Amino acid sequence: MTILSEAPAETKRPAASGLMAMVRHTQYVLAENPVTAGSFALFIAFLIAAILGPSIVPYDPLASDTAAALQSPSAHHWFGTDQLGRDIFSRVIVATRLDMTIAIASVVLVFLLGGFAGIAAGFYGGWTDRIVGRISDTIMAFPLFVLAMGIVAALGNTVTNIIVATAIINFPLYARLARSEANIRREAGFVHAARLSGNSDPRILMCFILPNIMPLMMVQISLTMGYAILNAAGLSFIGLGVRPPTPEWGIMVAEGAAFIVSGEWWIAFFPGVALMLAVFCFNLLGDGLRDIVDPQRRT
Repeated sequence: MTILSEAPAETKRPAASGLMAMVRHTQYVLAENPVTAGSFALFIAFLIAAILGPSIVPYDPLASDTAAALQSPSAHHWFGTDQLGRDIFSRVIVATRLDMTIAIASVVLVFLLGGFAGIAAGFYGGWTDRIVGRISDTIMAFPLFVLAMGIVAALGNTVTNIIVATAIINFPLYARLARSEANIRREAGFVHAARLSGNSDPRILMCFILPNIMPLMMVQISLTMGYAILNAAGLSFIGLGVRPPTPEWGIMVAEGAAFIVSGEWWIAFFPGVALMLAVFCFNLLGDGLRDIVDPQRRT
């Protein structure tokens, strides 16, 4: 009876120990590289601003007050006010949710489309490889930002269409990276062992190929999130992005650009700083994510 009662506890130990090992490895990676730890802290700050932003800002980001228009940064308005008297600090914080949503949603979409298409192309080869390759070549034949402009102009400048356009122009990056890594590993010894053990091709792709290419994919994901924010801001700057008065960093920079000459620098400066910090954070985040998810770096 004692053996039977202790068996369930024994079966739970591997999963718990694996989770603890992952936590310890993450702590080691963050402690080893202060830059990576700083980028993770900045990323968490952006997530908190995106989740809690609308409920913690001191002013309504859409409320205008012409009597308080174009006020410089002060104790009442930390980032000043814009030409309509709206509090810039509140608008910058609230805009974090929209920009982070565009970045995360576009990266998830392109990873599901380009990443898995590239893995299938590299693993199976043949007509699958040719189809994915021709799609990637066709997209790469266009200037990517111009292609995004055309897609949004044709479909309409909504958040959903901006996400779709950002995912489409990033498709070749994920497809080519996943294809090259899967093509290298499809003849590896662990893949042959998995096939001889009776594993199906989908299981081999998901359980053996994908985990081994995730370190490089995580670096690409991090870089693409920064590029997605820049792409959304660029589209908004030229009038093809999110429509005003919705708070968005690109729109705010575009609206403030006309007032820099007259001395109201803060209208474009603070949204630009938020945009720069977000892209800077994602660029630094990639190396840390690679070290965390790489099975070969775990000890």
